[in-house]
Amino acid sequence: MVVTWPGWRQWVVSVLVIGLGLFGAQALHQIDQDLRIMYTEYTLAATDLAHISADVMRYRATIIRALEAQTKEEFLRFTQSLPEQRARIEQSVDRYAATSEKLLGGHQAELASLAAMRKSLAAYFLTATRTMQLLTQLWDAPTEALAIQIRTKAEIHAAEEAGAKLIRVTQALDQLMDSVTNVAKELRSQGSKAIRATSFILIAGSLLLAYLNLVFAGRRGSAHQPAATSGPGQEEVRDSALARGSG
Repeated sequence: MVVTWPGWRQWVVSVLVIGLGLFGAQALHQIDQDLRIMYTEYTLAATDLAHISADVMRYRATIIRALEAQTKEEFLRFTQSLPEQRARIEQSVDRYAATSEKLLGGHQAELASLAAMRKSLAAYFLTATRTMQLLTQLWDAPTEALAIQIRTKAEIHAAEEAGAKLIRVTQALDQLMDSVTNVAKELRSQGSKAIRATSFILIAGSLLLAYLNLVFAGRRGSAHQPAATSGPGQEEVRDSALARGSG
């Protein structure tokens, strides 16, 4: 059995096959990794962001209950969870902002919506803090008449000032969620384009390799085709010519 060393054409086809396979594997791995990151980090962070609306409403409901408290002990029991609720809301916003910055590098529309959300949320918390200050003064009021006056002022402040700020928070959150939706659509479009481009390259590369294999195989067959040998008719003609010459 004779073992022949591959020719340069075979080496070229082999290298192209290996390169095409590595490219396809790397591209598909990158797409899979991007989709995994989008789900485990960006999507979950956006879901956490959507919970802020409920958390803000819970925060406001706690303040309303504090307004309706009949004793100072009841007031303190209602309000002791407010710092924790506020911290949870702010941490949700910070966590989403960090994830978005890491994955997207700062999308302009999303950054603007996030800044507006932070601003409106800070304004609401400032107003809510003012309401809590009035309620604290209420329970420390020396006279009942002053307490009634402070309670009325706190109720108006909570209904008008804090209520208006809460509406702005809701609007800013809706705008931010719209931006998140648009960014998600853009990421999905980019992923689809990457998949189509990879598929096209793999198909085109496979067709090219098939064509080169056929061309190289045809040339190799032509090079190894045996030369024409003399047949019986040619030997008879040669013998007749020799006989005539000798005669």
